[in-house]
Amino acid sequence: MTSVITGDIIGSRQQSEHWVEGLKKILAKFGATPSQWEIYRGDEFQVEIRNPEDSFITAVLIKAHLRTLKYDARMSIGFGDKTHDAEKISESNGPAFINSGELFETLKKQKVNLALRTGDSAIDEKMNLMIRLALTFMDNWLVQAAEFAVAAIENPSLSQEELGQKLGINQAAVSRRQKRAHFELVMDLDSYFRKQIKQYTTK
Repeated sequence: MTSVITGDIIGSRQQSEHWVEGLKKILAKFGATPSQWEIYRGDEFQVEIRNPEDSFITAVLIKAHLRTLKYDARMSIGFGDKTHDAEKISESNGPAFINSGELFETLKKQKVNLALRTGDSAIDEKMNLMIRLALTFMDNWLVQAAEFAVAAIENPSLSQEELGQKLGINQAAVSRRQKRAHFELVMDLDSYFRKQIKQYTTK
């Protein structure tokens, strides 16, 4: 069982391409390109997250990073097996890739920037409703809230004071940014998502 995130940068053709290097740094944490992640056709990307429980927070990290640059991404997360392991991730195959790719094609029409598909309709319906509710604020993250989200996701063990040192702000400012990002809700959703995926993958 694995998970695959398929995405594209929203409105990238109207904007400059300074998002590419930052996105490469994030994706590089998950392995080598092009076998585990790839940026192709200019503004599309795909990454395999081998621990499916990490896939939601990874998508949130990608989104938050892009929001710090005033961009955004449309992403689908697919779950399932990997039946063909190619040299390029875009040529690999299996239910995880099919679920991710097919769902991605519908996102524009749905006007949704993040969704998942496990193939279990009960989990998919429940989780996608929760993700859509979370997107009501994540889609509107301003630069400072997004910067806080990136720092907090990448440094989960740091206190507010330590995050403040990283961001060059005091603890009170960290607390304000955390509230503006609704970050506790994001982490609660991640925790719930992990439980759901764990049950699904150990069936």
